[in-house]
Amino acid sequence: MFRRIYLFLAAFLILAACSKVELDNTPKMHGTDIFETKTIPEVHIEVSLSEWNTLLKAYDKDEYTAKLIHCDVRYIDDSGETTITDAGLRLHGNYSRVRPEGSYGSTHKAGSTNWHHFHFILNFAAFHDDKDHEVRGADKMLFKWFHEDRTYVREIYSYDLFKRDDIWTAADAIYSKIYIHVAGDAKEAYYGVYCMVEPVDKSFIKRRREFLNNNTEGFLWKCRLGASLNNFRESNSGIDDNLSRPLYTLKTNMDEYDAAVKQMTNFVNNLKNLKGQDYNLWMAKVCDVDLLLRTYAVNVTLGMWDDYWNNNNNYYLYFDSKDPENYKVYLIPYDYDNALGTCNSTGNVKDSGRADPFNWGLASNKWISKILEHNTWREIYRTEFLKLVDPEKELFDKTASQKRIQEWQTKVKPYVDNDTGEDCTIADRPASWGTVGNYRLLVNGSTNFFTVRTETIHKYCD
Repeated sequence: MFRRIYLFLAAFLILAACSKVELDNTPKMHGTDIFETKTIPEVHIEVSLSEWNTLLKAYDKDEYTAKLIHCDVRYIDDSGETTITDAGLRLHGNYSRVRPEGSYGSTHKAGSTNWHHFHFILNFAAFHDDKDHEVRGADKMLFKWFHEDRTYVREIYSYDLFKRDDIWTAADAIYSKIYIHVAGDAKEAYYGVYCMVEPVDKSFIKRRREFLNNNTEGFLWKCRLGASLNNFRESNSGIDDNLSRPLYTLKTNMDEYDAAVKQMTNFVNNLKNLKGQDYNLWMAKVCDVDLLLRTYAVNVTLGMWDDYWNNNNNYYLYFDSKDPENYKVYLIPYDYDNALGTCNSTGNVKDSGRADPFNWGLASNKWISKILEHNTWREIYRTEFLKLVDPEKELFDKTASQKRIQEWQTKVKPYVDNDTGEDCTIADRPASWGTVGNYRLLVNGSTNFFTVRTETIHKYCD
């Protein structure tokens, strides 16, 4: 009798998690209207000569430096102009880190400056935590140049698709135009069109409070290349101290690191050790499985191979409580410049257009692979793919996608030429280092990524 009650309860919890309807009427934005502009915002950055040279020297000492330099910012969009006095600027990125000017050992050269595109974060409230150091409700923004993406759309398209599919855990992103003036120069340098992305931090979590039942004081982890979840331990994790780069970096409540480690250890041990119905029952308790699978279906449809499941990279985890055993955990997808046909033949994915969506990642990465062993959850995953490629939904459909891409490219084309001399034209091709170089987004036929990916999805999901 107890066995039947147990099975009934397990089935009930699993079905409840699976049938959890997507949260309807997802807000277009998440508590800041900085992304709601109809125009391309202009970001004008003023830096003193000494601060700029400090940044260059910090890069030479450690290219992964988190050194914050002081700057002033003027942010202009269709809502008006906001001036931030004494904001912070720091470099950002992993393997795409670039020195923003010149070569190793050089200082700023006015009048003959060798500018370089570089990823960076503007922390408006780095030195002054008040309302005067926010822009449209945002205290921080990430700015990414279109690294190895001559289409100027991959990251914009990806985050837009998450939003269209009501994946509230994904970041917002829009285009921006970047200008930098080093004091003493005759004029500011135009750095061109950048992707402005919502950073994943404490503010990111708070902006999603309604989806989290106001549980916004939990632990947020950043997981970088190598973070398979199978290998989590205290020795390869740490706090966000701007000194080390552990595989697992705690981003919030860093003074409670030991509690965060205990909770993450509980999650990882259960991922690895629980099996069958025990795993399913536990997973239904600690995870919104429906949301996770819909998130992953978008990720895999986009062909984003540099992710948790396939390459142990580019994701965040948010635990909505500090309790070591009672929590909900959410995967936050991030960093999508390697989507839509740019592929590096890593892990299971040799060709991101033709890879099997049910065997996308490594079987050893238990979170997704074990969930898909359950037929009900596998069906949610399968159905989501078919929704994404349904022409009537206008999500990943080729015609609808090409229309959006053409509109975006038309919008930014007049502004891509820039003072760095880099990436000054738009071209329809994947990254130069990619292992499948013939994918196109706007050219129809057998090399069109939307066509190939859609055919592959129907092959495995019909």
